[in-house]
Amino acid sequence: MKKSLLLSAFICSSFTLYAQDKTKAEECFKKADYKCAEEQYTKLLEKEQIQKYQSEYYNNLGTAQRRLGKTALALKSYESAIKANPLSAPVYANLASLNSQKGNKVKALEYIATGLKIDAKNPEFYLTRSKIYDSQGKKDLALSDLKQILSFAPDNIYAKTGLANLKKNNGDLEGALKDYNQLISEKPESLLYNGRADVYLKMKKPKEALTDVNKAISIDPKFSNSYVTKALVLFDTAKPKEACENLDKAVSLGYEKAILADYYAKCVKK
Repeated sequence: MKKSLLLSAFICSSFTLYAQDKTKAEECFKKADYKCAEEQYTKLLEKEQIQKYQSEYYNNLGTAQRRLGKTALALKSYESAIKANPLSAPVYANLASLNSQKGNKVKALEYIATGLKIDAKNPEFYLTRSKIYDSQGKKDLALSDLKQILSFAPDNIYAKTGLANLKKNNGDLEGALKDYNQLISEKPESLLYNGRADVYLKMKKPKEALTDVNKAISIDPKFSNSYVTKALVLFDTAKPKEACENLDKAVSLGYEKAILADYYAKCVKK
């Protein structure tokens, strides 16, 4: 009886510690402390035996590593997540996004095709594929994917901004600006002000761009994209020191540094 009670106490204690580790990992992620998140998810994986949870932890580990600029390790973690759970749509979405970023569009499209068989209403697949199609000059297909998202998720803000960005990328800056004005009037969010700032930047209106990007930051100080946009505005107005400081801020909040290599080349090394 005594041994049984001791065993129960030990199991209870172990479960409590495990739950605390998981909570800490999630908190690190929410705070954008990706080094901490990487450490915590690695610890969780050392203990976890259930494949479903292994997949979840590998997926989160991969994203933390990606935010830390450890692209090769992130790819391995995502691949381990798929091995643990071959039916995890979020992992296929991350693999597609990462491969697209690395320039392997063919592989990215393969992951998207597989992922859509698992979850045909996951917006991430259509968003990534739309960007790939746009980069390949397949504007009609890019547009079709964004409209597909809106067919089952009519309020999806990323699809709506994607439509505005298609116009921007095709040189229809006035059309893109009109779309962003409408979206902001409906729902003034950080993402939208940041998007409109980029349109203003391309229209050679740095003052308006800076106003919008500062508004985006005031709404959500942790939205890393806004600091990248602000850096571009500052580079454009011959303020490289401030621009580089904003790049650093974006990276500290999880923006992948590898994507910013061309911009960092403009920064003076100390």
